[in-house]
Amino acid sequence: MRSSRFLIGFLLVALVIAGGLSHFASPEPDGLDSVTLNGCTVTETAEGEQLDGTCIAQNAGEHQLAGGPLADYAVDGRDGTTGLAGVIGVLVTVLVAGLVFWALSRTRGRGVRSGGG
Repeated sequence: MRSSRFLIGFLLVALVIAGGLSHFASPEPDGLDSVTLNGCTVTETAEGEQLDGTCIAQNAGEHQLAGGPLADYAVDGRDGTTGLAGVIGVLVTVLVAGLVFWALSRTRGRGVRSGGG
């Protein structure tokens, strides 16, 4: 009973952090993005951003999952859905981890029973 209360509390805290605090995240590029732009200037054009100068970012291409449903911390690329994307991420992570732990506990239980004699 105590462990289930802890897990529910942990899940609630994770959901509040992902759904609520994510609105305070900075939209500015992180350190890695900033370093790759060193030596370039970013110019907005009708087609999107254009990099002028010489920098590492000019060699970068789109990621294979850039068109994914939670790419760029948004749901289907829509503005204002960062919190929802965070909540979905937490729920999917908890579900996958729960299934993995459940499967491991079942296989471990079988190994102990069949080999213990």
